[in-house]
Amino acid sequence: MLLAETPNSRPLDGSKRAEAILSHVEEMARKMGSRIILITCVEQKLVYTGDMEIPAMAQSDEDMAQQTKTAKSYLKEVQTKLEQQGIQVSTTIMQGPPVEAILAVAAQENVDMIAIASHGRSGLGRVFYGSVAAGILQRVDRPLLIIRANEG
Repeated sequence: MLLAETPNSRPLDGSKRAEAILSHVEEMARKMGSRIILITCVEQKLVYTGDMEIPAMAQSDEDMAQQTKTAKSYLKEVQTKLEQQGIQVSTTIMQGPPVEAILAVAAQENVDMIAIASHGRSGLGRVFYGSVAAGILQRVDRPLLIIRANEG
């Protein structure tokens, strides 16, 4: 089972709202004896300067390293909590677009299901930020569990 977290879409961002998916994944992993793979995607942000054809990197290597360090620390914390429940867990940090990274790990690890939390953006929020959940849903070749993270 693959539980995905991406900094840009923030399905697992440390908030109680986003972590609502954990209870579902914990229960299924216990009942099925599944291993959970926690994945986060660190993605270089691009900004467009005066020349719209040439994007410039918005983050330095130090920023990317800090983002990776923060993600690693957070995943370790979630991993420890799940392991205390007797669940087998591994973590992976990928660089690149979240949809492609999640699908690549799912294929490489031959996971039986992908689980993600969705913030349920619509309108301009979805246009500007995209939707990892929608991108995965359009291309997934295995079961997908999407839990909508409620506001509040």
